[in-house]
Amino acid sequence: MTLTYQASLAQTRLTAISRQLEHKADSQVRHKCFLSYHAVDAEEVLSFVESFGDYFIPRAIGVSEDDPVIESEDSDYIMDRIRSKYLANSTVTIVMVGKCTWARKFVDWEIYSSLRRGKVNRLNGLMAIQLPSAKSPGAKLPPRVQDNVIREGTKDIGYARYYAYPTGGGTLQNWIQDAFDARTTRDHLIYNSRARKKINSSCP
Repeated sequence: MTLTYQASLAQTRLTAISRQLEHKADSQVRHKCFLSYHAVDAEEVLSFVESFGDYFIPRAIGVSEDDPVIESEDSDYIMDRIRSKYLANSTVTIVMVGKCTWARKFVDWEIYSSLRRGKVNRLNGLMAIQLPSAKSPGAKLPPRVQDNVIREGTKDIGYARYYAYPTGGGTLQNWIQDAFDARTTRDHLIYNSRARKKINSSCP
């Protein structure tokens, strides 16, 4: 995967913002949200953070090929390390859905860890937001998100929620609060039995 210069700059900026807010604690007003995204969408993710960063505390440093932890054969160890090193003290995971986000193995691992309780892991709320570039003809959800976004007609009955790009900060804040509350009100609906993705899928 080759990133454009602009995407690389955006990713560097997202990392800097995350580092700056690393020790800022979750609050009743602003929850700390881990942003799971495909690196090629970094410009749009940065725009999202710059537009709505007053309504949540962003953490946008994800798993990469450079991390030696991914070479481990111990799945539990990998998931614990993702929790402690990347998700850290976030309470909600927001999957930023671009055209090929569904194909990325590290996105799957981040979602897997978000939905897993263990020695290190604590449960995150889960929601997904469709990025503007994925609006037409429409992007697929990562399968593990799809497993948890369940609808009967217009009624959401699963653990997670999937939204169009927000038009206002207040609306986004309400979505994040709903995901935060779901950790205790909808946790019985979590489906996380899908096998962890081993390789990236092909995406046009």
